[in-house]
Amino acid sequence: MDAPAALRAAHLVDASTLAALLAGDAPPVVLDVRWALGAPDGRATHRAARVPGSTYVDLETELAGHGAPTDGRHPLPDVADLQAAARRWGVGAGQAVVVLDDVAGLSAARAWWLLRWAGLADVRLLDGGLAAWRAAGLPLASSDPVAPAPGDVVLRGGALPTVDADGAAALASRGRLLDVRAGERYRGETEPVDPRAGHVPGALSAPTAETLDAAGALVPSTTLDERFAALGTAPGERVGVSCGSGVTAAHAALTLVLSGREPVLFPGSWSAWANDPARPVAVGAEPWGSDGPTSA
Repeated sequence: MDAPAALRAAHLVDASTLAALLAGDAPPVVLDVRWALGAPDGRATHRAARVPGSTYVDLETELAGHGAPTDGRHPLPDVADLQAAARRWGVGAGQAVVVLDDVAGLSAARAWWLLRWAGLADVRLLDGGLAAWRAAGLPLASSDPVAPAPGDVVLRGGALPTVDADGAAALASRGRLLDVRAGERYRGETEPVDPRAGHVPGALSAPTAETLDAAGALVPSTTLDERFAALGTAPGERVGVSCGSGVTAAHAALTLVLSGREPVLFPGSWSAWANDPARPVAVGAEPWGSDGPTSA
C-alpha cells in the first residue's frame, strides 16, 4: 500500500467496510455528530435514522467548552470533560472509533480531530457520511437508542498542534493560514454569526467544501495535494487552518493530513478573532485585503 492509500486507510472508512467491522468480533464505537450551523441539536434526526449501534454526540456540549467571546464559539473542551463524554459514549481503552454525520463529514471531523488530539490512535471518519451508508443500501435504525455500556478510555490533550490568535497571525504573515469558510464570508460580503466580517490579514481562502465530490466523499489524495500545492504549501509542511469556530477547520485538517501535510488548528478561528476589537480585519478577495495590508 502506497503512502496516500495508507493515510486514507488510517483516517477514513467506507460504508461497506464499516458494516463489515460492525458485524465482526471487535466492532468499533460509532459516534454520530449530527450538527450543522443553524441546526445544532441533531437528536431527533439521529433517532429517526442512524447507523445501527451508533451513539449521538452533542457537538455544542460534548465537543466544545465555554469561555470568553475571544475564545470563540467552540473552544476546546477540558480534557477531563471530553474523557467523561467519551466514556459515556462507550469508548474503551484501545478501542477503535468511527465518526460520522449527515453533512459529508464537516461536523464529524471535529470528533475525529478532538479524539486524536486527546491521544486516541484509531479514529476514522465515515467517508461520505450517512449519505454513503444509505447509498450502499445498508440498514438504518429508527427505534429509541440504547445507551452504551460505559467505557474506560483515558484521554490526554496536546497530541495534535494548535495555535492561538497570535500564532494564527504569525502563520498568516507567512501565507500559511488557510481560511476554509465559504468565499463570501472570507471576503466579508456576509457574516451570519460573528460580530465582524472579513478574514485574518494574510490568510488564504480555501473553502473546505471544495474538497468534496458531488456525493459528499473526499476527493482523491492526489487532487488534495494539487489543491494545497496551488496554495503554496508542500508535503510535510505545517499549515494553519481556521474557519468560523473551529468545526469545519477540523475537516480541513483531515484533508491536509491526507495530502501529507501537518495541519495546525486555530480552535477559536474567526469567532475568536472577530470578537477582539484589537485584531485587524481584511476584506476582499486578497489575503491582505482590498485596501492594503491590514484594512479594518
